[in-house]
Parts: sequence; C-alpha cells; structure tokens
Amino acid sequence: MLHSGLNNNNNHSKETTEKDRLNLPSVLVLDGCGISKAGDEAEVATFCAHVVELDLSHNQLQDWGEICTIVSNIPKLDFLNLSMNPLSGIELEPGLAEVFFRVRRLVLINTRVTWDTVHTLTRQTPELEELFLCLNEYDQVAESPVPCPSLRLLQITDNQLQEWDEVRKFGPMYPGLQNLVLSNNKLGSVEEDTPQDTLQCLFPNLRSINLNNSGLKRWEDIERLNFFPKLEEVRLMGLPLLQPYTNKERRSLTVAQLPSVSVLNGSVVTEGEREDAERFFIRHYLDFPEETLPHRYHVLVSKYGRLAPLAEVDLRPRCMAMLEVRWGERTETLSLRLEQTVGELKKELRALVDLPANGMRLYYIARELGSALGPEEMKYGSRALHSYMIQDGDEILVVPKTKSRTISSTSLDS
Repeated sequence: MLHSGLNNNNNHSKETTEKDRLNLPSVLVLDGCGISKAGDEAEVATFCAHVVELDLSHNQLQDWGEICTIVSNIPKLDFLNLSMNPLSGIELEPGLAEVFFRVRRLVLINTRVTWDTVHTLTRQTPELEELFLCLNEYDQVAESPVPCPSLRLLQITDNQLQEWDEVRKFGPMYPGLQNLVLSNNKLGSVEEDTPQDTLQCLFPNLRSINLNNSGLKRWEDIERLNFFPKLEEVRLMGLPLLQPYTNKERRSLTVAQLPSVSVLNGSVVTEGEREDAERFFIRHYLDFPEETLPHRYHVLVSKYGRLAPLAEVDLRPRCMAMLEVRWGERTETLSLRLEQTVGELKKELRALVDLPANGMRLYYIARELGSALGPEEMKYGSRALHSYMIQDGDEILVVPKTKSRTISSTSLDS
C-alpha cells in the first residue's frame, strides 16, 4: 500500500488477504511507519475505501504530489493528520489541492508548512472546520485574499507570534471562527485604536480564546476581551500580569473583569462566585489613586456601592490560657497549652494534685456560664482543650475517681 523509504511494504501488501482488505477500520493510524510515497493507487483505493480518519504523522512525506495521491484515493476522508512530516518550504500547487475538498479536520503540527500552502489548502476545503498549525515557528501571519468561512477552530500554539497586528489577521481570514487557541505565544498585548468597534467586527463569532503563557502585562488587555461579542470561555494561565497575586486573587480579579465569561481556565463561574469576585475587585482598588482606577471599578461601584474593607478575623484557636485549677481545698493558677488533649493535661497535673492520670476526673467550668450550665466533665482523653472554647479565668476542677461523679453546687462554692 503506502511505501516507506525502504519500500518494504510491497511484500506485506501481497500477503494481505481479501478479507483483511475489506475489514480495514474507518480510523487508520500509520504514524511512524517511514512512509515517503503513496505506492500503488489501486492498492490505496482498495484498502482505504472506508477510511474516514487517517493519521500519517511522524513519517517521511515531503512531496505534496504523493500526499495528494493518497488523499484522492480515500473517498470518505474527513480527518487528516500530517504532523511531523518534513514539508518545510515545499509548496502545494493549487491544481493538486482540489483533492482535499472533503477534509473537515486538518492537522499540520510541526511541518513548517508555508502560509501560501495553508491558504491553498483552505481555499480547496469548503467544509474545513478545524485547523492545527502548532510548532511551525510562525512569527508572522500572511494574509489570504480568500477567506475560509467554514473554519470554527484554529489551534496555533507554540509558535512565535508576539504582535497583535499578526493575530488580528485571523479575523478576516476566518470570519466564522469560534475557538482560537494561542497558548505559548508571547503575545504582548491586545491593541486596537478603537477596540470596541474593531474587535466586534474582527471576531464576531468567537466563543473561546486560550491565551495561556502569553506575554500580557496589562489589565487593559484583559478588559478588551469583553469586546468580543460572543466570548464565553477564556484561558489566562501563566500571564506575567497575574504573577504577583495568589491563585484566589488571580481568579477573582479576572472574573470581575470579564462579566460575560462563564468558564475561566476550564472551571464554570457560578453566580455566587461572580458576586464575591466583583466585591473583592472593589475592595482591591479602595486605596488606589482615582486616576488609576480601571473602568470596571466604576461600573461595579455603581452596582454595589463603595464597600468598606473586610474586618480581619483570626479564627485560629488560642494557644494558651490562664486557668484556675482546683482540687480539694487548694487552687492554683496555671498557664495551659490549649492544643494539648485532655489525656495530656491529666499527665501534666499528676504531680500537682498527687493523683495518677487514670485516677482523676476533670470538670471544665466556664467563668461566665458556670453558674448557669454547671461543670462539664472532660470525658474524652483525645479531645483538644481548645475545643471547649476555654477563656482566661475559667476553671478546671480535679476530682478523684473514688468520689461521686456528680459535682454539687457546694463543691463549686468552696
């Protein structure tokens, strides 16, 4: 069927039975097989009559004529992966490209294919929906005079695009674009003289954009994403702009800047999260000079008013407390570690009260509530003291186990 550089597939094709020919899968993966030529056209047509998806990645194809021969003999071809084939500088003649007219998904990752060839392909694929151009070392985008209105997804990650003037060229070329994946390009800005009018026209159908690991450094660039009229999903991880903030701060500030985005970095934005983020946004800018406040701040202040800073409340348990420890007729004030357990406290009190740890019962008496609630026996040796909400001045009553478990009011008054 398809010839490798060693032409070692001829014997294999001769040995293939008719049954094998008829049962080839609709998804055919031939990656890394050393294929450099199409081989016999009749063989390709026989073997691939029912193939819908063809993966020819990591081969040695470097002649568009050979590729077109393969494609022309696969009548149902919908998906074609040519990634990692050495196609740098090799142009595709427009007359040959007509065989691609059925293809809807085309993968050209790390092929170094030229923009002229890309445009030749898109002109001849009237139903092309997905195009993958990653790792092709593009630092510029050559414009095409003929748009490709059918394209819905363009993935052009891991290239060298830095200027917004290059990215904006995708708008007229692919007017139906819904998903634009630009991650791992060092794009420095989203810059337009009249961003609202221009961006609405450039990408009227864009629903998703991935700018992960780009070079955006200004909040104005994030705010301009609001001018894409149908934008719903955004990925903005690894930006220099967001490095100074914690994960929670990054997400809150970004959610507040993008009111129409319902999915951020793969996670759905709930209404509750959006309100919390918008309130956080207002408080974040409370101490900023008036002239530096972003437009979004004033919009949110008109919605929520000027919010006061949140009070800082430390909910961590106290570490130490001064308690009155009472046993028999004696009382002593001790500074106790509240992170220790009841069992550990009993061991600490052994020498003081002259009782073994397993021979004493402890009762906690809250100073302010003791007369109303009575003593609370500290039954569980593994329970931490701070769980009793102990305060300075509270009491611990130590009673030998030989005495009654019930502590009378006279004991409390002694």
